[in-house]
Amino acid sequence: MSQIQEWIHNLKEMDLKDLQSTLESYSAFGPLPGILLPLIESFLPILPLLVFVAANANIYGLWLGSLFSWIGVAGGALLVFLLARKLGGRFGPWVQQRFPRSKVFFNWIEHKGFTPIFLLACFPFSPSSLINIVSGLGKVPFHTFAVAVLLGKAVMIFSVSLLSFDIANFAQEPWRIVITIVLIVGMWFGGKRIEKRYEMKRNE
Repeated sequence: MSQIQEWIHNLKEMDLKDLQSTLESYSAFGPLPGILLPLIESFLPILPLLVFVAANANIYGLWLGSLFSWIGVAGGALLVFLLARKLGGRFGPWVQQRFPRSKVFFNWIEHKGFTPIFLLACFPFSPSSLINIVSGLGKVPFHTFAVAVLLGKAVMIFSVSLLSFDIANFAQEPWRIVITIVLIVGMWFGGKRIEKRYEMKRNE
């Protein structure tokens, strides 16, 4: 097993307590470890993103931890999209021909645009890497993808951070669940309004 494979294996096997101890040992680097780990997960989805987000919230605090996780996750998603668009322009049609059933998925992402990308970005167990790649290989405009991912990942990151931050007092603070639900609904309507503005500008 190479050193990189061993490093990936160790990250996969870490629980929240072990990861917090590891990140705290790199405190001299400031927020960089907390940003890089979620970013790397965009390229290696086998890594435990939820553990990274929870660790950031408990190490850096709810707000800063959420911000660092969001920068890493959103930045990684945008990089994967751009790489797929840059390097795989001809790969999308090949995938659809090689795997005919994938056409339905490609068409769904391309025709619906913002809605499926935003929804899937909101949920931590969705195939985010696949969505990033399919969007890049397809015809989804970059600004539509960027807005959907930035808003959706903000909802997901803050929700996970809010629910995992100071978990010992979670039972006494049910308002966390209420805020999470309100946040998702608010981001949904806000994102749809932004999408309509983009559509109007494109049609002008």
